[in-house]
Amino acid sequence: MLGGPRLDRIDLKILTQLQQSGRITNVELADAVGLSPSPCLTRVKRLEKAGYITGYGAHINLHKLGEFLTVFTEVTLTEHRSGDFSRFETRIRKLDEIVECHLVSGGYDYLLKFVTRGVGHYQSIIEGMLESDYGIEKYFSYVVIKSPFIKHHYPIQHLFGEQR
Repeated sequence: MLGGPRLDRIDLKILTQLQQSGRITNVELADAVGLSPSPCLTRVKRLEKAGYITGYGAHINLHKLGEFLTVFTEVTLTEHRSGDFSRFETRIRKLDEIVECHLVSGGYDYLLKFVTRGVGHYQSIIEGMLESDYGIEKYFSYVVIKSPFIKHHYPIQHLFGEQR
């Protein structure tokens, strides 16, 4: 937890509650973490200012909107200089259908998560990436058949709570 104030167990409880329910009222949040509302709000503002809280948003049920396809793609770059990685990351950041990008160790360089209208839409994006100057040597695609669960929160208490 570099670059900000040291967090105590109440700060961690606040972060845990907010990531599970960003629309919780300050009064409800204060009650959940065992504070009165004024000190709770002060802590939330401090956590926001320090960059621990980066934003608030809604989780959308894409299934209610219609059909879509999720694809995980392993990408290996042709060259491995720092400029090659930077160029690739800059280019893919502009593709809205890529919702996650992870630089990984192992047998390939990046793991990308695509959300598209279907296989044809995904294939046209990949073909465009291959035809343009993205620096891709090879890729492997994994089409998601079913997602039994997707967690939208981190296990903050288990990762950092026991150190306090």
